[in-house]
Amino acid sequence: MINQLIKQAVSESLKTLYGVEIASDSIELQPTKKEFQGDITLVVFPFVKMAKKKPEDCAEEIGQALKDSIQWIESYNVIKGFLNFSVSDNYWLKFLNDNKCNENFGLTAPKNEKPIVIEYSSPNTNKPLHLGHIRNNLLGWSVSQILKANGENVKMVNLVNDRGIHICKSMRAWQLFANGENPQTSNEKGDHLVGKYYVLFDKEYKKQIAQLVESGVEEETAKKDAPIMKEASDMLVKWEQGDKEVRDLWQMMNEWVYQGFNQTYDRLGISFDKIYYESDTYKLGKSLVEKGLNDGVFYRREDGSVWADLTKDGLDEKLLLRKDGTSVYMTQDLGTATLRHEDFNSDKLIYVVGNEQIYHFQVLKLVMQKLGFAWAKDIYHLSYGMVELPNGKMKSREGTVVDADDLMKQMYDEAKNISEQHGKNQDMTQQELDKLYNTLALGALKYFILKVDPTKTMLFNPEESIDFNGNTGPFIQYTYARICSIVRKAKEEGVFVENTEIDANIVLNDKEKEVIKNIYAFSDVIKEAGKNYSPSLIANYVYNLAKSFNGFYQECSILKEENQEIKQMRVCLAYMTSQVIKVAMNLLGIEVPNRM
Repeated sequence: MINQLIKQAVSESLKTLYGVEIASDSIELQPTKKEFQGDITLVVFPFVKMAKKKPEDCAEEIGQALKDSIQWIESYNVIKGFLNFSVSDNYWLKFLNDNKCNENFGLTAPKNEKPIVIEYSSPNTNKPLHLGHIRNNLLGWSVSQILKANGENVKMVNLVNDRGIHICKSMRAWQLFANGENPQTSNEKGDHLVGKYYVLFDKEYKKQIAQLVESGVEEETAKKDAPIMKEASDMLVKWEQGDKEVRDLWQMMNEWVYQGFNQTYDRLGISFDKIYYESDTYKLGKSLVEKGLNDGVFYRREDGSVWADLTKDGLDEKLLLRKDGTSVYMTQDLGTATLRHEDFNSDKLIYVVGNEQIYHFQVLKLVMQKLGFAWAKDIYHLSYGMVELPNGKMKSREGTVVDADDLMKQMYDEAKNISEQHGKNQDMTQQELDKLYNTLALGALKYFILKVDPTKTMLFNPEESIDFNGNTGPFIQYTYARICSIVRKAKEEGVFVENTEIDANIVLNDKEKEVIKNIYAFSDVIKEAGKNYSPSLIANYVYNLAKSFNGFYQECSILKEENQEIKQMRVCLAYMTSQVIKVAMNLLGIEVPNRM
C-alpha cells in the first residue's frame, strides 16, 4: 500500500537528512484536501524543530527525497507545512488490478489474542424491546463486527436483567388483573403480554398514591405505602428467599418473554456467543460484597445496608446491598464482570449502555479495582445518546415506547409502498418481493441509527430513513443493486472481472480516480472505526463511496464505452466498488440486494 511506502520513506529520509529516528508507524498521513493538488498529505510541522529548518524548506527536502525513492510518486507540492503527494495513475491501476476480486479487502486476519468481551442488549424481562433497545443492539453488533474486521477476538454477550423490583411489578399486576391470560389465549407475543402488565402496574400504583394523598397522606409516604408497591417489594424478598410459588410464576413469565425476545432478535439479525442472567450472577456479586466487608473495603450502616464510600475518589457513597439484604444493579454487575473474566480469560470488558449510566460504570470500575481486580482498569463503557421521536421521549412504564416489532413492521410497509411506487419489481415472485422489502426496511432502520455518532442523542424519523435518495440505507442498497446489474450485463458481453488484466497505461479521469481513492481508504476507515468504537465512520464512508460511484456513473459510460481497455477497467472498478459496499454494509449488519 502506498501509505506504508510513504511512511517508511519519510522515516528513512528524516534519518538521512536530519539524523532523526522516528518509527514509520508514528508518522501520520491524511487525504489531500480537495482544494489542493495531490492525493496524500504529510503534515511536516512535527519535524520542523528536529530539522531546525523552516516548514517549507523541510517539506521541500522530504518531498524531493520521496520523489527520488518511490516510483509511484509523480509529483509533490508544498503549502506551508503541508507536503502534498500526487500518486501516478499506474499505482491506482495496479491497486485496482491486484484487489478487484478481493472479497476481504480492508479486513485484518485474526490476531489470536485474548478476547474482547462486549455486552449489549441487556433487556429487562418486564417489557418488549423498544427503539432504544434497537440502537443498543445495532451498536453492539456493529462494533463487534468492526473489531473482528480489525483482527480482534470478540465475544458477544448479553446480560438479561431477569430479577428485581421491576420484574416483580409485572408479576404482581399479572396476579391481580390477568385472570390466567397467557400468550396462547391472548394471541400476543410473550414480551408484549408481560409488558402490558408492567404498564397496568404503574397505572394502579398512581391510582393508589392519589387515593392515599386524598386521604391526607404525604405524597412521599404514599409512594412507599401504596399497597401494590409493598406487595411487589414483598415478592422480591420472597424471590430471593427461594419461595416456590413466586419462583414458579417468575419462571413462567420469563419464558414467555424469552420467546418474544428471540423472535425480535432473529428479525434484527442479532445474536450472542453467551447469555448471562442476573438471577445467576447476583449471588456471586453478593459474595464479593461480603468479601469487601470482611476486608474493610465496604461498610455496613446501622439499618443493615452495605455501602462503598467513594468520596475520597471524587464520587459519593454507593449502595451495594439494601437493608433487607436484597441486591441492586451494582451487586450483580460485580458478579457478572468477574464471571466474564473467568469465562473468557479476558481483560477488556466493553459495556454498550446508554449515557444515563455513565456514573454507574465509573463506580463499577472503581469498586472492582478496590476489590483487588487489576484487570478492572480496562472496563470500558461505550455510552450512547438516547433515541427520541418527533413527539418526544419514550417511557416504558407509561406505555409510550415505540415497540421494536411494531417499528420493523412499519418500516416493512414503508419499503413496500415506496418500491411499488417505483414499479420496477413486476418480474419478482412474492417470496422475492417479501425478502426485498424486509431487506430494505432493515437496511433503512439500521443505517439511519448507525450513521449517527454513538455519543449523540438522535431523532428517529421512519419516513426520512426509507428515502431512496440522500444519506440513507436504501440509497446505498440501490447503488449496489445497480452495480450488480452492470456486472451481469458485462458478463453477457464477455467481460469477466476475474479474467481481466487492467491496462497499466490507461489515463484515469478525475471521477475514476476519486472512486479508486475512496476504495483505497477503506482499510484506514475500518481501523479508525475500531479504535473509536464508531460504526458511524463506516456508515458515512460507504455513503460517500456510493455517492462517488454515482457521480462517476453519471459522467462516464461503462458498458457503452467504445475503448475496450477502458471499458474493462470501468467494469472492474464498478465490481470492486460493489464488493467494498457489501463488506462495509455487512459491518453495519445490513444486507444488500442483487436486484431492486
